[in-house]
This record gives sequence, C-alpha cells and structure tokens, in this order.
Amino acid sequence: MSFFISDAMAQGAPAGQGDPFMSFLPLIILFVIFYFLLIRPQQKKAKEHKLMVEALSKGDEIVTQGGILGKVTDVTDNYLTCEIANNVEVKVQSHAVATVLPKGTIKNL
Repeated sequence: MSFFISDAMAQGAPAGQGDPFMSFLPLIILFVIFYFLLIRPQQKKAKEHKLMVEALSKGDEIVTQGGILGKVTDVTDNYLTCEIANNVEVKVQSHAVATVLPKGTIKNL
C-alpha cells in the first residue's frame, strides 16, 4: 500500500531561529511612525491650546468650540465671562475656547 501513500519524511530542525531583535523590528518601526504622525502632533497642539488659554485676558475676542463669538469681560481660574451682545454675558469654561481673534474682528462682522 505504500505506493498510494507517500511516506512522510521528517525534516531536520531549522538551522537557526534568527535574531530576536529582527522579529520585533517591524513593531518598533510601526510605533515610531505612529509617534511622529499621531502622538507628537497631538501633544504639540494640546500644549499650544493650554498656552493660549492661560494667556487669555480681559478684552480678548474669542470663538468658543460651539461657535459663539464674544469679548472676554472677566477671567477666573476655570471659567471666563464673555459678552456676546450688548448687555448679554455668558460664562464659558476656559478650555472651551477654540481660537483668539484679532482685536476689532467682532465689530467688522
């Protein structure tokens, strides 16, 4: 019956397993790519936003993340008060400020 079924021949053990560092190299390269394309720019953007929020002062014109334009009338630790129309003021969390506009922008709109 051996002519219908070929005999299994044992292969010898591979010569070497290779360098373990080389097996982790693609993973390391992938992490480096993610760091430079995703993590680092996000950290830089968060740092710039934190500096912008800390530099807010009375009289600055801002846009909130909700799209409300206003002029800062009072600044506290976590909140700021901004005037969005004549005699209409709202309190906004300071980290909700998206951008600081140049002076006089609201009057031109």
